[in-house]
Amino acid sequence: MPRLLIVDDEKSLCQMLEIAFRKDGFSVETVSNGTQAQRKMESQHYDVIVSDIRMPDLTGIELLDYAKRIGQPAAFVLITAVPTMPTAIQALNLGAYRYVIKTDTLVEELKVVVARALEDLALREENTRLRREMLRVFAGHNIIGQSKPMASILEMVRTIAPTTSTVLITGDSGTGKELIARAIHEASGRREKAFVSINCGAFPETLLESELFGYLKGAFTGADSNKKGIIESANSGTLFLDEIGETSLSMQVKLLRVLQERMVRPLGGTMDVPVDVRLIASTNRDLRKMVEAREFREDFYYRMSVIHVHVPPLRERPADLEPLARHFLGKFALQMGKGLRDFEPGALSAILTHTWPGNVRELENAVERAVAVSAEHETLVRLGNLPETVAVPASGATKAEPLPEDGLDFERRISEVERAYLLKALKAAQGVRTRAAELLHISYRSFRHYAKKHGV
Repeated sequence: MPRLLIVDDEKSLCQMLEIAFRKDGFSVETVSNGTQAQRKMESQHYDVIVSDIRMPDLTGIELLDYAKRIGQPAAFVLITAVPTMPTAIQALNLGAYRYVIKTDTLVEELKVVVARALEDLALREENTRLRREMLRVFAGHNIIGQSKPMASILEMVRTIAPTTSTVLITGDSGTGKELIARAIHEASGRREKAFVSINCGAFPETLLESELFGYLKGAFTGADSNKKGIIESANSGTLFLDEIGETSLSMQVKLLRVLQERMVRPLGGTMDVPVDVRLIASTNRDLRKMVEAREFREDFYYRMSVIHVHVPPLRERPADLEPLARHFLGKFALQMGKGLRDFEPGALSAILTHTWPGNVRELENAVERAVAVSAEHETLVRLGNLPETVAVPASGATKAEPLPEDGLDFERRISEVERAYLLKALKAAQGVRTRAAELLHISYRSFRHYAKKHGV
């Protein structure tokens, strides 16, 4: 039964409206002044509130403003016998559902307006339900996990998806930060629009700027045509900036302007282009420490991290290991046409005891490799088909070398280890630096920093 609150200092009008709406199946309450209406709104929710504008203690406009401030979800309909254009504009700007003039047909007009308000309310509730269902479907196919941390993250996604606030997703490489960003997009009102992502650490600064903001013909050497930037391409949708911690201070200034002014200016252009994008960013770095070290702008950090979502590493959510492994097994067995249905006990034990420094991405690659090298007739993934790093525990791999009696130069030793790993990664990658960065689980920008630091 819809709940209706009528507020008017004319008691005869209140009684007439109460009788009319009760006949139509409404639960109706009436009050004769704004103060009484405030008390009612504080104690319960209504579907529709119908209020006169001119009353002795509070105006209908003031009551509307109060309803919005306390989060009263009702559709607010204002009625008046003395209509003025400024009042009507003010009412609609404050969020009034309708502005109705008192005439001989007031009851009939209000019945139509209230019916439409209830229809709109039902549509909003249906949209909320559909957003939750879309998230459930997306998460069911893409975000696998039974641990409490993942359940908490998905609940957070459900809560923040309908908003337009910027989101910062943090976590180690390979934890699935982009999947969380996509889940937010899919559960939002922007899901029918574009989800555009870019890895900020994969481009030199000048190229990143042209990719993000676009450019006009002749803006620089090689710009032989106009190109729309990624930010503009994401208009009305969601922009996902991966590896935001790899951006330079000057780039952060430009992105801060986009967040503040909702405008972009292509390279070589003189006119700003308005954009409506929801920004989601991610990083595997500690931005707070970078702010303290003046490597990341404080104003940009706070503007970007209105909502913070942290994705814990796989080693901190062991309950997700087996469901993820079985998900990847089914996925790759289907793709490769293999008859694999499960893991042999030794293989599953190895998966559950491995620390997975590369997180979900490493687990996915390990299962893909195991499926690829399995024979056509096999139905169980054998221990020997898993990568050696998983199948054979690296005993002592994490143990430090004995400390000499007279101590050691810690910073020099760490520097030697860093340089040695850089050289080993380059050798394994046959000199391809982007691949070497992948092997070390760092961004290409970080790799260049370490290479320059150690003269590699």
